Amino acid sequence: MSWYRNTVWFVKGLREYTRGGYESASKHFNPADVEVDVSGRSFLVTGANSGIGKATAKEIARRGGTVHLVCRNKERAEVAKEEIVTETGNQNIFLHIVDISNPKEIWKFAEKFRNEHKLNVLINNAGCMVNNRELTEDGLEKNFATNTLGTYIMTTALVPLLEKAADARVITVSSGGMLVQKLNISDLQSENGPFDGTMVYAQNKRQQVVLTEQWAKAHRNIHFSVMHPGWADTPAVRSAMPDFYERMKNSLRTEAQGADTVLWLAVSAEAAKLPSGLFFQDRQPVPTHLPLAYTHSPPEDEEKLMELLQEFSQKFKSVSPG
Repeated sequence: MSWYRNTVWFVKGLREYTRGGYESASKHFNPADVEVDVSGRSFLVTGANSGIGKATAKEIARRGGTVHLVCRNKERAEVAKEEIVTETGNQNIFLHIVDISNPKEIWKFAEKFRNEHKLNVLINNAGCMVNNRELTEDGLEKNFATNTLGTYIMTTALVPLLEKAADARVITVSSGGMLVQKLNISDLQSENGPFDGTMVYAQNKRQQVVLTEQWAKAHRNIHFSVMHPGWADTPAVRSAMPDFYERMKNSLRTEAQGADTVLWLAVSAEAAKLPSGLFFQDRQPVPTHLPLAYTHSPPEDEEKLMELLQEFSQKFKSVSPG
């Protein structure tokens, strides 16, 4: 069944996730949805120094939004900020250096941010795919620390600020790879069995979908969504999946095409009219499970994931400075 699921996902992806899939879908887009002025609204984008994060930040800046870039690498982040300011003419671009794999750093950053800024839209874009099992300085498996726990803490810590805002939104950049994974709460840090970085990443992305659905139930005043950008030509894809990149490079989406649905979810009035908690691809809600794939989980597993992440996050919050 694992082989079947992977094959279905790959064949589906060849049709829909490539540049051709985007070009086909975009024929039905309403350009007016994203031709908006978001001056006065504040957006925070994690992993914003390259790829889909930077492309999203740039398009928001073009529309007048105040953009907070949250990046790990100071040098690359400063280059990205300068590029965004130069190309858009928007001076309201702010840089914050935070390692999303470091839970103590996220708690510290979020507390400071809540005291100094307002926030209308949080975009959880930062992610990683490490192909060998690596531990952070806190002893956390790096994919889990970045993709799941980091996303959980950043969102949880900023929800109180978002709840004060008008038309508050949280968008998380997931992956179609999650379609081949059933939620597994018994081995969150991939300690058991052989380590497959691609499947660990896909499991993290399934976890992000579950997080979004759970948050949507818990916080009715905030619009939550999660999305798949398709297969885009980004630095992360080139470095983490070199074989895939070589095979697919002529069919990959541009960074801007990958970012299109993130932008639409962040700025359009139409997106906010749809129910909170949905999974999107090319501006449309899509199923979170493939037919016959047996990836559905019982509600108690999804609730248990939230409990486990709460326990993890509080442990690091209790020792954080400030």
